[in-house]
Amino acid sequence: MESPISGADRYKLSPRPVSDTGDRLRRYETVDVHAIQVMVHTFYRCIREHPRLGDIFNKRLDGKWEDHLPKMEAFWQSVLLKNGAYKGKPVPAHLKLKEVVSSDYADWLSVFRPVVRELFVPEIADEIIAVAERIAQSLWLATFGHAGSMPPPELTSQHSEWSGACW
Repeated sequence: MESPISGADRYKLSPRPVSDTGDRLRRYETVDVHAIQVMVHTFYRCIREHPRLGDIFNKRLDGKWEDHLPKMEAFWQSVLLKNGAYKGKPVPAHLKLKEVVSSDYADWLSVFRPVVRELFVPEIADEIIAVAERIAQSLWLATFGHAGSMPPPELTSQHSEWSGACW
């Protein structure tokens, strides 16, 4: 039986010969700075249209998107590439969001999962989604948890159908 791919090797799949035109139908086979940038910008384009989360993000980031998106790129680079690009503190930042309710973390994942599945080959998408789910669980616990509490089941892997549009 083959051992599962682990560590940095999980992102080293053979590249397919495709042009780098930014075509959304391209599935990234590696995680690099460019793929993370596309993921972040695609995700936040969809978040802005979400019936509930769009209002939260747009109110908080009106006129500040140009600052927020590079910060999120650095965050995901630090998480996925382990390059130390992000220097912020996500838990205190999320604790300030008093308008966020428990189900918002599941809604966030319901947007994130299909975006990642559209952009990456399945093996890498699964890895990125697993990381995002751990982050969502951690933020949920910091925001709504108490001793002995468990995050909602919606914060664990669920496959979503992607319609090709945000909503």
